[in-house]
Amino acid sequence: MTVRAFEGKTPVVGPGTWIHPSADVFGDVVIGAECWIGPGARLRGDYGAIRIGSRTSIEDNCVIHARPGEECRIGDWVTVGHGAIVHNAEVADWVILGMGSIVSDWARVGEWAVVAEGAVVRQRDTVPPRRIAAGVPARILEKEVPEDFREEWTRFKGVYVDLARRYPGGLGPPLPDPPRETP
Repeated sequence: MTVRAFEGKTPVVGPGTWIHPSADVFGDVVIGAECWIGPGARLRGDYGAIRIGSRTSIEDNCVIHARPGEECRIGDWVTVGHGAIVHNAEVADWVILGMGSIVSDWARVGEWAVVAEGAVVRQRDTVPPRRIAAGVPARILEKEVPEDFREEWTRFKGVYVDLARRYPGGLGPPLPDPPRETP
């Protein structure tokens, strides 16, 4: 894991948060409690600030960044799916950003909203609370996120909070010569 200061700005990591050894977190970054930061994630607080709430999962190969002198903010209980990019945006609590989605500069994603896999939320666009955005560019779908979906995803979000607890004792050291099957 690479957690490093940059030009005197040191990341602050909340209790119970786990950061994968291949993730990079540096500069003006604050991560809340019980978060899970996955393999290959990059949180670059070099010339902008990053604020991540508690019990949020930043999955494998995500990129989080902000513009100079500005801030990228991600709330509590957020799922940022594999390979997603969040750049200088504001993401409210309980949001789901699907795998490979992009949320661009000054965009806002409201509470319990869903940005579908591969969707692109353009600069300054807004995804209202409890709505679904899909497509390139992202369009707001007519239906709201239903209550049963929110209940199901509340359980799923707990899986990553649990992983943050399990990884410190469960992930072994790198294997210099991994075991191989014999033909």
